[in-house]
Amino acid sequence: MKKKAFKSESKRLLDLMINSIYTNKDIFLRELISNASDAIDKLYYRSLTDKKIKVKKDKLEIKIDYDKDNRILVIEDNGIGMTEEELDKNLGTIAESGSLSFKENMTKKDKVDIIGQFGVGFYSAFMVSDCIEVETKSVDSEKGYKWISTGAEGYSIEECDKKHNGTKISLHIKPDTEEENYSEYLEEYNLKELIKKYSDYIRYPIKMEVTKHELKDEEKHEYEDKKEIETINSMVPLWKKKESEVTEEEYNNFYMDKFNDFDKPLKVIQTSVEGMCSYNGLLFIPSHAPYDYYTKDYEKGLSLYASGVLIMDKCADLLPDYFSFVKGIVDTEDLSLNISREILQKSKSLGLIAKNIESKIRKELENMLKEDREKYEEFFKTFGVQLKYGIYNEFGKDKDKLKDLIMFHSSKKDKLITLKEYVDNMPEGQEKIYYASGASIAKIDSLPQVEQVKEKDYDILYLTDYVDEFAITAIQEYEGKKFANVENGDLDLETEEEKEKTKKVNEENEDLLKDMQEEIKEVKEVRFTNKLKTHPVCLTSEGDVSIEMQKVFDAMPNDMGIRAQTVLEINEKHPIAKKLKSLYKKDKEEFKKYTKILYSEAKMIAGLPIDNPTEISNLICEVISK
Repeated sequence: MKKKAFKSESKRLLDLMINSIYTNKDIFLRELISNASDAIDKLYYRSLTDKKIKVKKDKLEIKIDYDKDNRILVIEDNGIGMTEEELDKNLGTIAESGSLSFKENMTKKDKVDIIGQFGVGFYSAFMVSDCIEVETKSVDSEKGYKWISTGAEGYSIEECDKKHNGTKISLHIKPDTEEENYSEYLEEYNLKELIKKYSDYIRYPIKMEVTKHELKDEEKHEYEDKKEIETINSMVPLWKKKESEVTEEEYNNFYMDKFNDFDKPLKVIQTSVEGMCSYNGLLFIPSHAPYDYYTKDYEKGLSLYASGVLIMDKCADLLPDYFSFVKGIVDTEDLSLNISREILQKSKSLGLIAKNIESKIRKELENMLKEDREKYEEFFKTFGVQLKYGIYNEFGKDKDKLKDLIMFHSSKKDKLITLKEYVDNMPEGQEKIYYASGASIAKIDSLPQVEQVKEKDYDILYLTDYVDEFAITAIQEYEGKKFANVENGDLDLETEEEKEKTKKVNEENEDLLKDMQEEIKEVKEVRFTNKLKTHPVCLTSEGDVSIEMQKVFDAMPNDMGIRAQTVLEINEKHPIAKKLKSLYKKDKEEFKKYTKILYSEAKMIAGLPIDNPTEISNLICEVISK
């Protein structure tokens, strides 16, 4: 028996196949099962047009067998098989694909899925085996043939006594090493796991002999192990069934089993698209966030299948970051893959699928908001931060897609409302959307600046998440109404008379205010105001960076040096204003002490740290003890 060299030659090419293209050894079984499925597909397709070929559809199957003692793993099908010429062509030439040529010869109306496209998957078996034997008999041949190879050195072909059409692949599994446990591919449990993971939805039954631990004697509580043939794969994917044929329990069980969750999903989304890019999708919105969701370790993505075969466990390209909480699968025939199926090219098909999925999720959330408010609020409390993140990410590129999905606490309604609901309920004469930021609703509600807006009977959106103000800034306006931070200096809510009166007070006390500013140094300005009602003092900001934004920047690992321009505002009607004016004339040292105390009070109200709390505490005790 003469050994032949691979036509694409070279140990280098085969080494590339094994060591570079495929990074996960487990996928060899997926590839061989997919090839077996292709072979059965070809046979069935031929039987539809060739009356000489008789096929019983219920007899088509793939068998898996293993021999631990001799370290042999067998994958066998009863598909179309190969002639000697086909065997030489398909397996003798690396990257020669019979499946691809078969697919190209089919008309567009032919509905037969052929998984293999590049003819390299077969060689992934060399990752785990040092010798491969292929016994095959074509439906077009009277003779069977055996192909044998030990790797890059070449292969040989000889006749064999195979009676029925199909292909039997025997892998001689490599000995274990310190680095690799190849024996795991001869273990029943592991083989079942690999089949379930990668090939669960192959349309033909994948059968394997399994061990059943059964009760032998009930009285003696004796058990015995029995061997029986079991179909390992599910075959019919849940996502290819009609929604009317699937129960809620089936969806829930599938989700909990597939994604290792103890709770049922909050929302199930099933979608099927045909056209330029055809695919089936089954998506789930979890009822709670995974423990690592808001960490760098979390991996987003949907399970990607090509004609029922798992290609990628988490395909990140299928989901935008703001919908990263969605779990599920996508199964498509229109998939552009690279040579290994492990790394997806940035194909047009994948981009179209991702765009459609994003649109589908968004519409489902919009419907949930409209039709099931309670469920949507439950969802938003868990994943709302991610939607807000999506608004300001990439300079607000997706703000228009998401702005109607976000919610904030309403000061008037005392509940979550949307931006549309806020605008729809604005009283006549209100021109802006008012908001305030803080660590909690209670803290925001106690801010001095809130009083002026409430007095006008205007609603205020309370922003309690660190991302909120950045999202609002990205949106800029909603239905022509600009956003206004109540903690900013000028809300333009005073009458002209009030403005003139305040201006006059500040002009009359110009020296006093400048000396206060000089004493504090950190603030841009000190001024009297009439916006405060009961509080003596507050700290406001001017410019694009608010006080709450500064807190976010301060919390970052690296100090970015971004600071808010702050203004100390003093209630002109409060007794403290009269006290300051008096001290400025009579006792400048005491005046300085009051200045420091008032500024520290304003910082505390704003939630900013005091540089020297001990000093301020002593000053307060000193002042009140007189």
